[in-house]
Amino acid sequence: QAQLVESGGGLVQAGGSLRLSCAASGLTFRSYSVAWFRQAPGKEREFVATISWSGGRTYFADSVKGRFTISRDNAKNTVYLQMNSLKPEDTAVYYCAAGLEAMATMQNRYIYWGQGTQVTVSS
Repeated sequence: QAQLVESGGGLVQAGGSLRLSCAASGLTFRSYSVAWFRQAPGKEREFVATISWSGGRTYFADSVKGRFTISRDNAKNTVYLQMNSLKPEDTAVYYCAAGLEAMATMQNRYIYWGQGTQVTVSS
């Protein structure tokens, strides 16, 4: 079955950096756009960033623009989220998702989801 597995989460001090990975298996990875979402306790899941199948187009939520970078290595079936200048407000469970609709920001446009990785930013 298709599977996405996130890794790289952890505890980091405000202003620090963290790199998340999303490894895919069981699907034709190059055919899919991939996005990152996050969900903090008591809040709805929100869009973070997305990248096209080729990696040529990216889009970020205003809250992370200029601080986060999304990239992909199709040879490794992996998408990365580089998070810099982290803030306590970035604390959440981060999920990666894959879908056929290019550059979608709504979660219902994505077919496959990982189980999430916890990111905690201390002040």
